Amino acid sequence: MYIKTARTSVSEPLDWPQTYRLSVSRVLLYKMDPPTGPSLGPYDYDLLVIGGGSGGLAVAKEAAGLRRKVLILDLVAPSPRGTERELGGSSLNMDSIRKFLQQASLLGKAIQDSQKYGWRLKEEASHGWSELVEAVQEQVKTRSVEVKRELKSCGVFYLGARGELVGPHTVEATDVSGKKRRLTAETVVIATGDRPQYLGVPGDREHCLTSEDLLSLLHPPGRTLVVGGSAEGLECAGFLCGLGLPVVVMLQPDLLPGFDRKTAQKIENHMIVSGVDFLYHCSLTKVEQTEACREDVVSGESATTPQEVSRLRVTTISQEGQTKQEDFDTVLLAIGRKAFTSDIGLERVGVQCSQSTGRILVNESDQTSVDHIYAVGSVQHGRPSTTGLSVHAGTLLARRLYGGDGILCDYTNVPTVVLTPLEYAACGLSEEKANLTFGEDSVEVYHSYYWPLEWALPGRNKNSCYVKVICHIPDHDRVVGVHVMGPNAGDILQGFVAAMKCGLTKRQLDATVGIHPGSAQVLSSLTQTQRMSEALLMRGNC
Repeated sequence: MYIKTARTSVSEPLDWPQTYRLSVSRVLLYKMDPPTGPSLGPYDYDLLVIGGGSGGLAVAKEAAGLRRKVLILDLVAPSPRGTERELGGSSLNMDSIRKFLQQASLLGKAIQDSQKYGWRLKEEASHGWSELVEAVQEQVKTRSVEVKRELKSCGVFYLGARGELVGPHTVEATDVSGKKRRLTAETVVIATGDRPQYLGVPGDREHCLTSEDLLSLLHPPGRTLVVGGSAEGLECAGFLCGLGLPVVVMLQPDLLPGFDRKTAQKIENHMIVSGVDFLYHCSLTKVEQTEACREDVVSGESATTPQEVSRLRVTTISQEGQTKQEDFDTVLLAIGRKAFTSDIGLERVGVQCSQSTGRILVNESDQTSVDHIYAVGSVQHGRPSTTGLSVHAGTLLARRLYGGDGILCDYTNVPTVVLTPLEYAACGLSEEKANLTFGEDSVEVYHSYYWPLEWALPGRNKNSCYVKVICHIPDHDRVVGVHVMGPNAGDILQGFVAAMKCGLTKRQLDATVGIHPGSAQVLSSLTQTQRMSEALLMRGNC
C-alpha cells in the first residue's frame, strides 16, 4: 500500500495532476485495460467498482466468477508527504504492515527472553531500520502485483483511473494523463475506503506523518509524539517503543474509542510499564520546524552518518488554557480516519451521506439511496469496518446481485484486533455497551488474569494478560462479548467468534474442554465475576 518515493518531505500538499504523474512514473501498473469497442448490451459493464479497497476487490472477483463483465477504477493521490498508495486499499495493505511492525517489536522482546531458554548471543543484537523498511515495502509491492494478477485471472478489467459519478449508470474515468472517458454500468459499487485525518492546525500537513508515511522515513523516527489514542496510534507507539525509541502518546481525544473501557485502560497500563509516556487533557495547536543542526544519524544496523537534522517544535494547550512547547524528532497523527467520499459525484446522482461523518447511508442490503448504487467497506455510515468484514460483505453482495443468493451480511459480533505488543482482540459488546443495552442487573461479567506458560521462564509480569466474557443473564447467560488481551489474542478469539454466531452460552463455554498448555483454556474455566471482585475489594478496604 505504501511505497517509499524519492519525495520524502514536502512543504505543501501535492495536487491531483502531479499525483497521477508520480504514480505512473514510480509504480508498476498491470495493464488490464477494458475493451474500447461497442458494448453488446445496454451498458458497457454489468458491474463497475469505484475504488480498489478490500471490499471492492471481493465483490469484483466474485461477480466475475459468476460470469459478469466487471471493471475496477482505482487511482488515489499520494499522502501529503508523498507516500504512494497501492491497489488493495488502506485496510488490506495496512493490516499486513501492522502485523509486520508488531512482529518486529515482539522479536526484540523474544531476543531478551531467549537467554532464559539457554540461547547465547555472540554479539549484542541491534535493529536496522532501513532493512525493515526495505523488506516491508518489497512485500507490499509484491502483494499489489499479486492482486492485479488475481484480477486478471478472474477476468476482472482494471483501469488505473479516478472514477466520478456523472449521471445515472454513468461514470467518468480520468486517467493519469488527464484523459477522460465515460463508461456505463448496470450496477455501481463504491469501495473507495478511508484516509487518515488531519487536525487542521498550523503545520500538521507540512510536518506531521500519519501511519501510512511511517515507513517512508529513510532513518528511524527518533523521539516521537503520537497524537491520538486510536488503535492505529497505540499500535505505532508500541512498535516504536519495542525498537527502543522514546515515544509519547497524546490522548486526543480519547483512549481506544469504541472499545471496552476497562480493557483499554489495561492496555494503557501495560504500555506505560513498557516505557511509553502519555499526555492527558491537552491538545495539539501548532507544529513548526526548528533550525537544522548537524548530528550523527543511524543509517544501518550500526553505521552512523552525519546529517543536517531539524526537530519539530510542538505547541500544546491544556484544558486550563496553559500552553507548552516541546521538541520532537517526529510527530505522527493517529486521530482517526475519514471516508474518501468527496469529489466522486455522490451528490450529483443523489447518493445520501451522513452530514457528520461523510460516510454513505445504506440499507441492510448495502444499497444506497440510489437503487443501482451500492457501497461496501469503511465508506458505510454507522457500521464496523475491518478488512475481513469488507471482504465478507463484498462477496455476499455479488452473490445476491448475480448468484440468486439472499444472504445478508451480519454486521453484529464482528471481531477486531489491536496489534499492540500485548495484543487485544474483541468481539461483541463492550461492558459499557452491554450495561446500556440490557441494564447492569441483567449483565454478568466473568474475568480473569492469566500467565502464558512461555512467559514463566523469563519471569514476565503475571498480571498483564487478561480475559473478559460478558453474558446476558435473562437469555440463559448468552455470551454477548468476549475480550482477550495477551499474545496471539486475535487467533485465540477466532474460534469463539464462530461459537458466538451460534448463540454461545456461559454453560456451553464451561462445558468446553480446554487445550493444555495453551492460553485459550482460560476462557473455558472462568468462575470469578466482576461483582465478586468488587465485593472482595470493598471488603478489603473496610
